[in-house]
Amino acid sequence: MRRMGIEAVYGTPRTSQRHPAHTVYPYLLRHLEITRPNHVWATDSPDIPMQRGFVYVFAVLDWASRRVLAWRLSNTLTTDFCLEAVQEALTRYGTPEIFNTDQGGQFTSLEFTGLLKDHGIQICMDGKGCWRDNVCVERLWKSITYEEVYLHAYETVSAAQQGLERYLTFFNQARPHRTLDGHTPDGVYFDNLPTRHTAA
Repeated sequence: MRRMGIEAVYGTPRTSQRHPAHTVYPYLLRHLEITRPNHVWATDSPDIPMQRGFVYVFAVLDWASRRVLAWRLSNTLTTDFCLEAVQEALTRYGTPEIFNTDQGGQFTSLEFTGLLKDHGIQICMDGKGCWRDNVCVERLWKSITYEEVYLHAYETVSAAQQGLERYLTFFNQARPHRTLDGHTPDGVYFDNLPTRHTAA
């Protein structure tokens, strides 16, 4: 089959395919010291395996505190569920200075970049194939994968929703991080805001 170019016809994850007509923005984080909440937010939308098939998860992460500010789950890789999560994060936590993504079509779309521009946010994109440019989000996915997803073979989208909601609550509120000197994302985020902010 390989020699003849024959392959099975089924859906496969394709999370970083850029639309050729969309603008790619420069990477702004190289040598940038990120030490305060809401300086830089980052995101990605990888696939989460289930017993049959997969779903996509999208999360908005505060870079300095590693706190997950908002997230959504979807069985299709479209822009709308990403926009919903970003809008929720903006409504609840204010506006970051910089928003970092990869070059996936949902992030280079006019709808996504337009939402960021409307809020005066600088758009930052990873280099092509440069996962290290978004290493905080990659570490989040590794934690989710090994500490939650691989331990629970989700049968349904609702089971995945419940499992991820449980884990991300734990991740924000109770999971200590070495990079945060043993503190939790919630502690670092809320203790270091310029003005004390309470989530809605």
